[in-house]
Formats: sequence, C-alpha cells, structure tokens
Amino acid sequence: MSDALTSPVSPGGPAAPRSNAVVAVLAFAGIVVSLMQTLVIPIVPELPKLLDAPAADTAWAVTATLLAAAVATPVVGRLGDMFGKRRMLLVSVVLLVAGSVVCALSDSLAPMIVGRAVQGLAAAVVPLGISIMRDELPTERLAGATALMSASLGVGGALGLPTAALIADHFDWHALFWSSAGMGVAALALVLLFVPESRVRSGGRFDVVGGVGMAVGLVSLLLAVSKGADWGWTDGTTLGLFATAVVVLLAWGFFELRTTEPLVDLRTTARRQVLVTNLASIAIGFSMFAMSLVLPQLLQLPAQTGYGLGKSLLTAGLVMAPSGLVMMAFAPVSAAVSRAKGPKVTLIIGALIVACGYGLNIVLMSEVWHLVLVSCVIGAGIGFTYGAMPALIMGAVDPSETAAANSLNTLMRSIGTSVASALAGVVLSHLTIDLGGYSLPSQNGFKVVMALGAGAALLAFAVASFIPSRRPVAVDASTPATEASADASKVG
Repeated sequence: MSDALTSPVSPGGPAAPRSNAVVAVLAFAGIVVSLMQTLVIPIVPELPKLLDAPAADTAWAVTATLLAAAVATPVVGRLGDMFGKRRMLLVSVVLLVAGSVVCALSDSLAPMIVGRAVQGLAAAVVPLGISIMRDELPTERLAGATALMSASLGVGGALGLPTAALIADHFDWHALFWSSAGMGVAALALVLLFVPESRVRSGGRFDVVGGVGMAVGLVSLLLAVSKGADWGWTDGTTLGLFATAVVVLLAWGFFELRTTEPLVDLRTTARRQVLVTNLASIAIGFSMFAMSLVLPQLLQLPAQTGYGLGKSLLTAGLVMAPSGLVMMAFAPVSAAVSRAKGPKVTLIIGALIVACGYGLNIVLMSEVWHLVLVSCVIGAGIGFTYGAMPALIMGAVDPSETAAANSLNTLMRSIGTSVASALAGVVLSHLTIDLGGYSLPSQNGFKVVMALGAGAALLAFAVASFIPSRRPVAVDASTPATEASADASKVG
C-alpha cells in the first residue's frame, strides 16, 4: 500500500515542475467543462427559431445535460477508482469533444439534445481531477491544488457567459460548440502529455445493478424537480416521478448495503464527516446558483421597471466575470485557512461570507457596481467553501475510494443547484409586475430569492458545525483521517 501511495517529493525537488503542470492542466480541464455548460446560455431564448422546434422541447437541450451529468458523475467516479482516474478523465474529455461536435453539426432538435447529453457525460472531470491530485501531489501542496481545481467550476461559469455572448453576437451560433470542441481537444492533449495515471486503484467488479438503480432514481428526481414548474407540481407525471425516485432510491440503498462491491459505499457515506459535508454541499449548491439566477436578470431587465438596469447579455457576463477571478484568487487563502484551522473552519467561514453577500444584495441592487461587489463577495465565499469540501471528503475516505466520494459530493452540489433553479422559478413566476402587457419578475421576487440564498448559506453554516473537529494541516495522501481508519486498506 505504501508504494502505491507514494507522493512526489517536496516542492523544491525535481518533481515540483511536474506537479505544477499537473495542477495547471487539471484546472484547465475543469474550466473547459464549466465553460461547456455555460456556452449555451446566450442562445437558449433563440433555440426554438434556430432548431425550428417548440420552446418546451428546446428546453431539453439544457435538461439533457443536467440529467446526463447527474448519472455520469458517480458512475465515472467509481470507474476511475477501479480502472484508473486518468483513463476515465480522458474518456470524459473525449465525450465532451464528441458531444460538442454533434451540437456544432446540428440544425435540428434531436441531434442537439443528443449532443448536449453526451457533453453532460463529461461532468466528472472536476472530481476526477481532485482525486488525481490526491494521488500525485505532495501533502503540503494538496489543499491549495484542490481548492484551485474546485474553483475552476466557478471560473469557467463566470468567464463563460461573456465569452459566449461575444461569440454569439459576432459569429454563427455553431461557433459556440466548435469552440467548446477545440478547447476539449486542447485539454485532451495536455492531459495526455502531463497527467500521469494513478497507481491507486480499488479494482473489483462494477456494480451494474447499482448503476442502473441510481440512474433511474436520480433521473426521476431531477426531472421532476427541473420540469415540475412547467408540468405543474401536482401533475400526475411530476408526482409519479417523485414517487418513482423515492421507491427506486430506497430499493437502491437496500441493495447497495447488501452487495459486496457497491457503486457507492453507503457505510463510508454515512460516516459523520462525509455525511455532514454532503448535506452542507446541497445547501452550498443551492446558495451558489441563486446568484447566477438573480444577477443576470436584474442587469438585463428594462430600466422602466424601476429596478432593472437594461444592460445587454454581454455586459451582464462582464459584470459576473470578476466573481470567477475572485474564486481563483481565494483558492490559496482557503487552503491556508484549512492548513491552519482545518477545512471545517474554512467551510464555515465561506458559508458566512456567502450569506453576507446575499444580505448586501438585498439592499444594494440599483447600480452596476452594486452587483459587481455582491458577485465578488459571494464568489469569495464560494471560493472558501469549494476548497474546503473536497478536503473534508478526502480526509474521511480511503485513497482507493477518492474519486467515487468526490463525485458523490459533486452530485450533492448539483442537486442543490437543481432545487435552487426550481424554487427560484416558482418564486419569480408568482411575484411579478406587468410592463407593457408582459409579466416580469418583481423586485420583491428577487429579494425573496436572495433571502433564500442567504438562508441556504446559513443552513450550510449550521450543518457544517456538526462536522467533527480535526486539525490536519492538509489532506494526507496516504492516511485518511476517518472514523474507521482501520478499514483503509483497499488499494488494489
């Protein structure tokens, strides 16, 4: 086991340049995946015309990515632990490129939905990258590197909107997907050149039944959450999907506890540190996405509303962009706090900063600089939380389970963002004003969503307080600080 878990030597040694390259390449891959998810936003309102299809059907171009990502993230994470994290990272990036090319060649709805679903299968890149870092980096570098990798999600999302708006304004819309494919090819080449394959593997047999059960349960749940507002929350289809999700996920959990090689080790997931961190991640995911829903709308609504700022999509993207840079800048700060006080403290601080950002937004929303300030404050808080969560997860699981555990944590955040989208949609559709015969979200509606974002951040703060207090200076690449460390011997 010790041979398999050997880390590169200290920062001054010959492995330091390679470590730097590994971190940079993995962070770039994370940004590419996040950009892929954001690039489609500028053309969503135009998709019915571009694809000659009803708006209700073109919405599947977004929903398909969400559902595919939810299924792929835990499955690919488990496969990475079994057969090699770099190998599955390469597969994920290839799928991103393939999906982007399919979308770039599409002029009708069906291939667009297929391409977007294939793109969504690449969502495991970030948790896989974090897991590779655990295997390859020296302990003293791990906290900062994982914080940077986590921040890549926010950086890609923040930079993707202005980039996509710029491309959509000056080129044919297909160029959005060709650019995604080009960046994916660059990421693929860099991973091949600079990222080594991990020697830490669990081996074993893939849990096909568990994979199918999780896929059915998650798709049912997320489909009901994401489409419930359109179909009606009391509609038979919505209620049927919720009921299916409950029944299937309960049966799936029962099966996973009794199979010898489960897709998700629920006993590990039930450890206090892992369980509480995942619960806090749902709240953090909700809180993060509330900002992405509110601020662009405030910037683009007509000034005649009295609270909208009447700006273009490109301007809205430029206003949001600094938040991504702030996330990146706070990654080393998050790592420093985690080394000094432990990642639990870092998570708590980040949740409080996010809550403060939403509190500011409730009283400061009438000028562009107000929203820049708010997005940067919230971005700083997210930078703290996103650096802390993988550190907490990796501090509580065996190295051979790292990719699966990180993937499950990423899924928890995704569930939070899906719930945020659904709940914010309900609030903004019910609290409206009439402007020239058009129904628009009211200022009070936005304030309610911001209050919900603040409440979710405070909930994350409260939940995080139940994480066991430990003070490892960083996640040890060889010895997980778990409540059941005697079981940490499953390296294949």
